[in-house]
Amino acid sequence: MSVDYKDTVFLPKSEFPMRAGLPKREPEILARWQEMRLFDRLRETARGHEKFILHDGPPYANGHL
Repeated sequence: MSVDYKDTVFLPKSEFPMRAGLPKREPEILARWQEMRLFDRLRETARGHEKFILHDGPPYANGHL
């Protein structure tokens, strides 16, 4: 006797692919960002605001910053 559990488990439908396929999709994503001028828009949004600098990871080999 074989039981098919597919109908007993809630598996929501999603448009997200099962695999990212990044090597294939990355050129498409970059082209879209360039078309949107995303970097320019981010720079424009940040203009006039105080700079935020993140120093990642103490300790530093050369001493204090």
